[in-house]
Amino acid sequence: MATYAFRLLNVFAESTFGGNGLCVFEDARGMDDSTMQALTRQFNLSETTFVLPSERAQARVRIFTPGYEMPFAGHPTLGSAHVVRDLFKTGDDLKLEFKAGVVPVRADGDVWTFAAPHAGQPKTAACELSDAETAALLGLREDDLLTSPVWIDTGAHHLLVALNSIDAVRRARPDSTRLDSWPQSILGRKTAYVFAFDPDNPHKVLSRYFFVQQGAVLEDAGTGSACANLGGWLLANRHALPASFLVEQGEAVGRPSLMRLSVGTSGEIRVGGRVIELGRGVVTL
Repeated sequence: MATYAFRLLNVFAESTFGGNGLCVFEDARGMDDSTMQALTRQFNLSETTFVLPSERAQARVRIFTPGYEMPFAGHPTLGSAHVVRDLFKTGDDLKLEFKAGVVPVRADGDVWTFAAPHAGQPKTAACELSDAETAALLGLREDDLLTSPVWIDTGAHHLLVALNSIDAVRRARPDSTRLDSWPQSILGRKTAYVFAFDPDNPHKVLSRYFFVQQGAVLEDAGTGSACANLGGWLLANRHALPASFLVEQGEAVGRPSLMRLSVGTSGEIRVGGRVIELGRGVVTL
């Protein structure tokens, strides 16, 4: 039998039980893909990561959801970096290798920031549905939309739905009876990231992230890759740069998350948040 050590963390967390939960296996050598997938289903968090040796960075990281492997994701990047720093004594500047590429990560204490794995303008594509159809899938009206929904990819592929009010974000109620109608990402995922700018604070955004899993629409507490795509949305819409925002997510699921988003004058996108370690354990297989 083999034993594998893991850690449980909350990412984008400003309090012990806030943020998005993550399990990180410290050394996944000896695991095959099916074992990684099975362990991810066992923990049943939105993602679980597996740390491996790398010739290009301080570590290679594989990211699994309960249903599939992902080439890149935000909160798994920050949580894995937090563990890698402790394991390998890397210091606060390190690089992690993902299927999407090598991603620089930097820490200021327990606040970690990653640079989105993209260069230049983000990849964009129009939504296959009309504005009215997309709004209806989210339980909203067409006049709740700020602009037409658009696919953005700065490392992961998400449908971004800009709304014209904080109230509209809070009113969103995805229609789980129409799952066949949901548009799909290039990986076949059905997701929607809805957001609105706070009129009382020009540097604050309220967001929610919905995704379809096992025949139901679920909501994520804190989605760093989608937040990076919000940076891509700013670039695609020619927002004044540099720009920085505090992005709140997780309110509706009782797991408040806070992301720090910045877009530089050259288009570089960075997303940061606090990482809190909760506990450690060992799995015997």
